[in-house]
Amino acid sequence: MKALTWHGKGDMRCESVPDPRIEHPRDAIIKVTACAICGSDLHLFDGVIPSMERGDVIGHETMGEVVEVGPEAKGRLKPGDRVVVPFTISCGECFFCRKGYFSGCERSNPNHAMAAKLWGHSPAGLFGYSHLLGGYAGGQAEYLRVPYADVGPVKVPQGLSDEQVLFLSDIFPTGYMGAEFCDIRGGETIAIWGCGPVGQFAIRSAFLLGAERVIAIDTVPERLAMAKQGGAITIDFRDEDVYDRIQELTGGRGADACIDAVGTEPDTGSGFDAVIDRIKGATFMGTDRPHVLRQAIHCCRNFGTVSIVGVYGGFVDKIPMGSAINRGLTFRMAQTPVQHYLPKLLERIEKGEIDPSFVITHRASLEEGPELYKTFRDKKDGCIKVVMKP
Repeated sequence: MKALTWHGKGDMRCESVPDPRIEHPRDAIIKVTACAICGSDLHLFDGVIPSMERGDVIGHETMGEVVEVGPEAKGRLKPGDRVVVPFTISCGECFFCRKGYFSGCERSNPNHAMAAKLWGHSPAGLFGYSHLLGGYAGGQAEYLRVPYADVGPVKVPQGLSDEQVLFLSDIFPTGYMGAEFCDIRGGETIAIWGCGPVGQFAIRSAFLLGAERVIAIDTVPERLAMAKQGGAITIDFRDEDVYDRIQELTGGRGADACIDAVGTEPDTGSGFDAVIDRIKGATFMGTDRPHVLRQAIHCCRNFGTVSIVGVYGGFVDKIPMGSAINRGLTFRMAQTPVQHYLPKLLERIEKGEIDPSFVITHRASLEEGPELYKTFRDKKDGCIKVVMKP
């Protein structure tokens, strides 16, 4: 089959790889009908995620049609079912899965010891996202093996298109979780850093949950325009001081909650700390660039919440914990337990409360994928979200 594969920093290729096969009785094989390039895939493309190996099949936003089912998954799936596949691989039986914390699954990462050395404990395995998280082949391919298929994939109702439900695999639940972490009761002002796909869903999710105002921070015109279409007040951080503008909008109090939807690779061109972060990264003295996180902490009101859904990989420094502890901030963060959110977000789509396809700007084939990685990374041609149809 054809698949997108990683061959080093900046080197994605579309090439032939072996077809997946049933390896465990709980597996299923799906024929991929739609997949997407995620912002966190760019961290792979940029070479900042450890333990990638040349030839790894990438991608974790996937849906398709079931073509083969292992004997222990047949009670839930059958050939011909249309399914969307969560990017988190979860057993459904361990301590964390039973509590709904599917992204903390204790069983799905075969390389849990490797992850524990870096993070203390291992999270769940993920599709197409390094051997640190299991080394599973990803879904930017013609076919995908789905482990624990009796737990993960969710059947798609008739009448909904691939483009309406594909993003239930990751970015819609991630953006929604980021907003839910803000404990929105109604009437709040929520500030969101990053107007990429996850940020766009965080904007709309904040309004769905009852926020009165959303302030969206970015510098890419097309992203800011989409955020404004979603009802947000926008700040271009190259034209305005973010802290001063948020102070002005909130009467000096600060935002009720702040969402970091950027993570480890912010596109920040100003600020002394941002310059230091870049120098550390270039000289291998640091793993992440947490400029956005620092700014979110300073912009949050006393006893507010900082919600982190952007990807960080290792260790961050110069975090203003003095500000956070003295002002009573709450931090909420997670790799999204997609299986927890997917059913209720699917219901919102069915009711017409949101059509997630609004975020798509580019549609392509797998063969066009490597070039579109560059377009997406460089924010060219108005690219916000790429969907590929193998």
